[in-house]
Amino acid sequence: MDNFLKQSWAVLRILLALTVLLGVLYPLSVWGVSRLPGLHTRAEAQNTDLVAVVREGDRYFVPRPSATTPPASGGSNKSEIDEDYTVVVAERRTRVARREGVPESQVPQDAVTASASGLDPHISPEYAALQVPRVARASGLPVEEVRELVADHTRGTFTTTVNVTALNRALDSATAEEGR
Repeated sequence: MDNFLKQSWAVLRILLALTVLLGVLYPLSVWGVSRLPGLHTRAEAQNTDLVAVVREGDRYFVPRPSATTPPASGGSNKSEIDEDYTVVVAERRTRVARREGVPESQVPQDAVTASASGLDPHISPEYAALQVPRVARASGLPVEEVRELVADHTRGTFTTTVNVTALNRALDSATAEEGR
């Protein structure tokens, strides 16, 4: 019995020590590091670029369509052989072609198909380039400046994409600097 009490007390001390270490000290240290100057703001700015933000008006770039209305997380389980899906994609293609003033054959696939989550902020460089003339005209910025903003927000290793959320924020900054 004496051995049992000795082992129980040892286990209880280990449990208490691990609870304090992993349940209190470690979370507090992670929280403290996240509050270091500059680190907190950068992390928040990066997180806001992870979700597509739809902005109204021709002066903004348009992200991929969402499978849900209003845009929310959730995809569609429809495929290319589903007639309803084919109709929706065709309607989107016509709408994008009219908005951008181009033939339907020039509308890239990502302009008419939703991402898996429905919240992806990334579009292809082709879709961004298609939108440059409209955005430049509506924002009052020179076309070359808008193209430079697109280039500044184009990234990728395996797939090159443009982050629409970050790009639209940069457009707001550029138009504020220009006084537009």
